Amino acid sequence: MNEAADRDVNPIRDAVRRRYAATLTISGDTGVCCGEALPGITDEEGRVVFGSELYDPETADGATGGALSASLGCGVPTAVADLRPGETVLDLGSGAGADVLISARRVGPSGKAIGLDMTIEMLELARANAAEAGAVNVEFLQGYLEDIPLPDASVDVVISNCVINLAADKHLVIRETARVLRPGGRFAVSDVVADPNMDQATRANMERWTGCIAGALTAEQYRELLTAAGLIDVSITATHRVHSHAFSAIIRAIRPDAIQGVATVEFLGGPSGI
Repeated sequence: MNEAADRDVNPIRDAVRRRYAATLTISGDTGVCCGEALPGITDEEGRVVFGSELYDPETADGATGGALSASLGCGVPTAVADLRPGETVLDLGSGAGADVLISARRVGPSGKAIGLDMTIEMLELARANAAEAGAVNVEFLQGYLEDIPLPDASVDVVISNCVINLAADKHLVIRETARVLRPGGRFAVSDVVADPNMDQATRANMERWTGCIAGALTAEQYRELLTAAGLIDVSITATHRVHSHAFSAIIRAIRPDAIQGVATVEFLGGPSGI
């Protein structure tokens, strides 16, 4: 990332880091966020739209209670990623490690699950949760979604749970994702997607950005970015509403055997442009 771009994303990046570091207080050796389980975040009608209550015993298999308790995701990407034994999985914005641990269980000892997060407090909690789970086929890396610290064509599957919407430069995030995927690799994420009519006041509100709403792409924008990065077979499936102008969705795509070229897509709006 060039210096100018880095200056541009830093205010958003710093706000996101502060928001999510502040949610964590590791209590003794329990690995539980804030000393107790985080409640699921509900909509006006009382339906859970974010959090660990979106998992069930089957989809949570492999995760510790502490990892699940700290989850603030909007879906369960591991349930739709079709993970197979021996695969290498990368979780973008892995937080307390719930989806990494679930992935590690599914890919087995011949596979590997990697978590990437920029927040030191989250990484410490994730590593503690992995130790509690006895998971040895996991690794947690500190870094940014816009500059993934992995070689080209090094992972089979990229997952993420309500994190890409938080990134300031989503074009770079998707381009980096395409770079690290192996030919035939799969992109399978849960993320917040904005309605086309989301108002600019919401877009410009930093608290709405760090709360996973203001930075969300529309379905059309998501599709354009994935296609511009060379990914194919893009599908976007809505699961539930999380805001009057946004919904949670499962976004899937595939890296073809050869990427012909990378196009640039620019969107205007929000604190730094979406």
